[in-house]
Amino acid sequence: MIGLVVADMGNSLAFYRRLGLDIPAAADTQPHVEAELPGGLRIAWDTAETIRSFDPDWTAPHGDPRVSLAFACESPAEVDRWYADLVRSGYKGHREPWDAFWGQRYAIVLDPDGNGVDLFAPQTATG
Repeated sequence: MIGLVVADMGNSLAFYRRLGLDIPAAADTQPHVEAELPGGLRIAWDTAETIRSFDPDWTAPHGDPRVSLAFACESPAEVDRWYADLVRSGYKGHREPWDAFWGQRYAIVLDPDGNGVDLFAPQTATG
């Protein structure tokens, strides 16, 4: 399981819903939320208060990046579309889409807690 500590559960879950994760709206007010990803991997979100309930000395990490997640897109155009949609919706773009030397269309946007979220797809051959 991948676990993220969030400042605002609703804001964080709204971001990840935009990326296609199936998270019920009722989860926005919960202190701990989990979702299953393809292949059985799970992702979880906890509020800082939840973490401190069992680890009173926990402090938020300092510096960047804290964690980076990557979401595969179906095409280079989808990388561009997701990036533009997220930035237009008020999320912070970190690196606009570009054609990476390793053969992928790539972009980086930050979730509401400043975690890097990479969007990528194989570049298609042009004719």
